Amino acid sequence: MKSMRVLLLLLTALLLSPRTHAEATASARDILNRVDDLYRGRSAHGTMSMKVTHPNYERELVMEFWSQGTDKSLIRILQPKKERRTSTLKNGNNIWNYLPKVDRTIKIPSSMMGGSWMGSDFTNDDLVKEHRMAVDYDARFTSSSATPKDAIEITCTPKPNAPVVWGKVVVRVRRADLIPLQTTYYKENGAEARRLTFSDVRELGGRKLPTTMTMIPVDKPGHSTVVTYQELKFDVSLPANLFTVAHLRN
Repeated sequence: MKSMRVLLLLLTALLLSPRTHAEATASARDILNRVDDLYRGRSAHGTMSMKVTHPNYERELVMEFWSQGTDKSLIRILQPKKERRTSTLKNGNNIWNYLPKVDRTIKIPSSMMGGSWMGSDFTNDDLVKEHRMAVDYDARFTSSSATPKDAIEITCTPKPNAPVVWGKVVVRVRRADLIPLQTTYYKENGAEARRLTFSDVRELGGRKLPTTMTMIPVDKPGHSTVVTYQELKFDVSLPANLFTVAHLRN
């Protein structure tokens, strides 16, 4: 009887464990979709700051941004004054940059999608977000000695012929509420390339989300980019012509 009681206690503990509950209520694909869509809505509008740190200098920007669904966004620099009105437009899989100093609009070619966005450690491809992890990667729950006890870890490996550059992506979210903690990107040879961490969780626009994202390229000592959301509203009314090349000059 005692052994049966112990067995029942062990089974109960397993059934109620955080990992079992999380995996039962959300698949790996569900979690990846949630991470991809955390800052999205039918539409969104807000402001954010970006601090770029390199070994020889620091650069800080304040930006206003708008988005609609998953394929339209506009980001416009407010500060510093010398870069005010410099803008980036995404419409579908296309990106344009507007440079007010020379009054030119430049379309970013596909060959430059891996290039730096606004001199930061984020790429043009990060901005476009053309690829979704749940679509282009096979995902499975994993665990290692480095996985925090309060985190769920998902390892993503590219599907055959998927148009992605990473050999592997490892995503970690909090067990309690599936808030993202860290995304680590690996090269095809297995070497770690860069690490994106999420912090400062609070409510913005009626959602509980990390308001700070820090991108660190591990092969570039002294480099980092910190993006902090200051204001964010979802499902707002936006002008019909907002996401057009013509509007970039306004």
